[in-house]
Amino acid sequence: MPEADSLSPEAVEPLLQGRLGRPYLYRERCESTQLLLGDELGEGAAAVCEEQTEGRGRLGRSWQAPAGTAVLCSVLLRPPEGRRLAELSLVGGIAAADTVEQALGLAVQIKWPNDVMVNRCKVAGVLAEARSGAVSLGIGLNVNQTRSELPEDGSGEAGSLRTIDGVRRERAALLAELLSALERAYDGWLTGGLGLLYDSLAPRDFLRGRRVAVDGAAGLAVGIDRSGRLEVEVGGERRLVESGRITYER
Repeated sequence: MPEADSLSPEAVEPLLQGRLGRPYLYRERCESTQLLLGDELGEGAAAVCEEQTEGRGRLGRSWQAPAGTAVLCSVLLRPPEGRRLAELSLVGGIAAADTVEQALGLAVQIKWPNDVMVNRCKVAGVLAEARSGAVSLGIGLNVNQTRSELPEDGSGEAGSLRTIDGVRRERAALLAELLSALERAYDGWLTGGLGLLYDSLAPRDFLRGRRVAVDGAAGLAVGIDRSGRLEVEVGGERRLVESGRITYER
């Protein structure tokens, strides 16, 4: 791959502005960046690779991208005890949405609980995995894939920044901005919980007003509440959904 588009430490570390991404662990190829963050590392450590052989998203779904086309990273966070860790998927989603919005200059939406959407295409996903005293927050951002390089799952949902506007971007700058955006969102969450970030979340709610099915129960998505739960109206009753497999009518 061209050195100008590498995510090597030499390309990324000079662009880092905050505490996230330090230390910066880099591999050209790995099973998953989620597996590179050891328990001995402190908060802010980031693992990045050019290609994942066993990348996965929420509910074990595969996340694949050709080498050198996406931003694939995981960040180790150590929030205080007692915090609702499930909210970190949305914190990561807000950070990814901010990054994509700045890059494209287009409206970006968040599909509860962990996908970032542009023009009904999924361009990023977030995976938060709790471990002893920490959370490994994985973010995958499709950047330079062409249409033929994106996975075909029958939904037509996968997209990349390049398929949206035709521009090929240097991923190092995007990764640095993503880490800065994540630091801002995470610090806001530490200060005031998801409620403090609600104005960055609620207007971007992709599912609001759509017919959805959560674990087989069909209803109308009302919105995301201030604790990060999806409110769904089913048979005249409103339910708060904390997790589950969700589909929506296209």
